[in-house]
Amino acid sequence: MAKTTTLKEFESVFPKLVEDLLDHAKQYNLADEFVQWYKASLNANTIGGKCNRGMSVPDSVSLLLEAPLSEEQYFEAATLGWMTELLQAFFLVSDDIMDSSITRRGAPCWYRQPHVGMIAINDAFMLESSIYTLLKKYFRKHPAYVDLLELFHEVSYQTELGQLCDLITAPEDKIDLDNFSMSKYQFIVIYKTAYYSFYLPVALALYHQNIATPKNLKQAEKILIPLGEYFQIQDDYLDNFGLPEHIGKIGTDIMDNKCSWLVNKALEIATPEQRKILEDNYGRKDKTKEAAVKKLYDELKLEQIYKEYEETRVGEIKKMIAEVDESEGLKKSVFESFLAKIYKRSK
Repeated sequence: MAKTTTLKEFESVFPKLVEDLLDHAKQYNLADEFVQWYKASLNANTIGGKCNRGMSVPDSVSLLLEAPLSEEQYFEAATLGWMTELLQAFFLVSDDIMDSSITRRGAPCWYRQPHVGMIAINDAFMLESSIYTLLKKYFRKHPAYVDLLELFHEVSYQTELGQLCDLITAPEDKIDLDNFSMSKYQFIVIYKTAYYSFYLPVALALYHQNIATPKNLKQAEKILIPLGEYFQIQDDYLDNFGLPEHIGKIGTDIMDNKCSWLVNKALEIATPEQRKILEDNYGRKDKTKEAAVKKLYDELKLEQIYKEYEETRVGEIKKMIAEVDESEGLKKSVFESFLAKIYKRSK
């Protein structure tokens, strides 16, 4: 039987990887104060999250093998998982600067921490470079080394395309609802979230096991991209309708002028009078105006529309999973595991 990793097990691998990265930096005669800065950046920006993306790699490998992993298999799969978390850290440090965010995981964003400021931009580059340092150290002799390199480069590029579309479509300082559309929204969520959060961990597991055939990768992509899209739509729903004590934060999508699923759905079905309410109140840093949008969302019955969407989408995804061809080593359980984690989640 496959075994699911715990956060504690997964985090136990990271100190060794930090040591490897610092040793690599020291070979350039880096002064100790700079080594310590790099160490602080690695720990502050990578540890402390839920690590769902990273843990999905050893979990997927275990499901593919239908067995618990040996110590060596676990270390390798978890190392690939930590590369996914380093990619996430690179995106988040950069994203927080672009969005002028205040906090991240309950602490000030890295660029807002004492003495950091815009040095955070270079730290983000170093977080990204760390992926390739570890990839070379542990997978240089792996048959899929070049494929792994190309996968990280391609998924990084896809995520950056999604971010570009997001930044241009919904700048915080310029509110123009004519700029929003469901097709732009889908492009943003597929490229900004779905590829690196859902497809990447499974593709890494397939390459690790040398079963990343074109057919298996295509099947994985066909299911995981819609799954990632559903996950982001769910996130947008929870931002407005979720309970703060469950999701761990107060939703800010309305005040932040986010091109979210809810506002796009509202724009699709609103009367001219209701659209006027959106245009007068959406994207303003004003609690009264936010309340007016929330009231309109209730009038438009967006909660019910979301719940109907969820059941339809999950039905479609389950049908795709049922049709997976396992002849080349891919397992339906990999996708069932992802779906089970997110279906009807409240946080």
